[in-house]
Amino acid sequence: MTTALDRALALLNTPPPQPIPGQLAAPAPGLRIGSVCSGYRGLDMAVEEVFGGTTAWVSDIDPGANRILAHHWPDVPNLGDLKTVDWAAVEPVDIFCGGYPCQPFSNAGLRKGTDDERHIWPWIARALGVLRPRVAVFENVAGHLRLGFDTVLADLARIGFDAEWCVVRADEVKAPHQWRRLILLARNADAESQGLEGAWVPRRPAEHGVPAADTANLGHERAGTARGRGHGPAHHRVPAAHPAGGGRGSGPRIVSRVWPAERVEGDQPRRDWGKYGPAIARWEHATGRRAPWATDDRNRLSPAFVEWLMGLPAGHVTAVPGLTRTQQLHALGNGVVPQQATAALRLLAARAGLPTAA
Repeated sequence: MTTALDRALALLNTPPPQPIPGQLAAPAPGLRIGSVCSGYRGLDMAVEEVFGGTTAWVSDIDPGANRILAHHWPDVPNLGDLKTVDWAAVEPVDIFCGGYPCQPFSNAGLRKGTDDERHIWPWIARALGVLRPRVAVFENVAGHLRLGFDTVLADLARIGFDAEWCVVRADEVKAPHQWRRLILLARNADAESQGLEGAWVPRRPAEHGVPAADTANLGHERAGTARGRGHGPAHHRVPAAHPAGGGRGSGPRIVSRVWPAERVEGDQPRRDWGKYGPAIARWEHATGRRAPWATDDRNRLSPAFVEWLMGLPAGHVTAVPGLTRTQQLHALGNGVVPQQATAALRLLAARAGLPTAA
């Protein structure tokens, strides 16, 4: 008995084998994910698709979003207002993600940036400083690059996170619209040396293994290179205000695994979409379901159509009990297409040398 116990203890105390040079280490089982500004969890879907893991908690204060969260994830705690959370008392997570409010940086708003009362990044930075996750993932409008993003990068560098980011359009993953989003992946610079009690060991891949690494909409920032506010863009591939960051055709040619479908399902009759027909058919094939008609019986924009445009499963938002049409459209208009976030994260993870799920 003693000999068997000794062997078991020796096995448990044996360090995990090092990855073969040139390969990424496999993700450790049981990665935990924390989500803020969760909405309908489009970004979270991409994080789970790329890295795996399970959700420890979410955080949102919007009544419509909270209905969606409670309907689909009734057993996941909702921390509520992230400004009032005691992060020292929250379960630590491996991956922290969120799509913080875009209104301060959106062309559709007043573009007050960091002066906008809806600018909650400082509270998110505080949470990162307390929780110290291995990885953080954020999304926002592309206009954030030109307004307020330097503050984000400076804060990430100050608390010890390396950052990679890119702008990706939804049509780059076959959606019938552009919907340009900024996706940022930040890695805890201390995670590799600390080990974090797991085998999720970051390894930087060979440079030739990362296509499109120098394309116009990609950027990177090392922890410690942006000290103080307003200095973030100094080491970017392209400065934040560079004209190459916008406009059709300027983005990285992301080649990704769009969630596949062998056939298109749905009982909707085939509609005549006119000049939009090819784009509609392309997204139908990519998502595997027929497009709902664009308007309802009162000739108003159909939330079910917007839900389809955003690449979500049928009813993910529109079948949630108690949501008004206005709440449905509000939630759908404040999220990301999961497939575009997935594509961006695969690209950024390769640049950062992070392992991904199969």
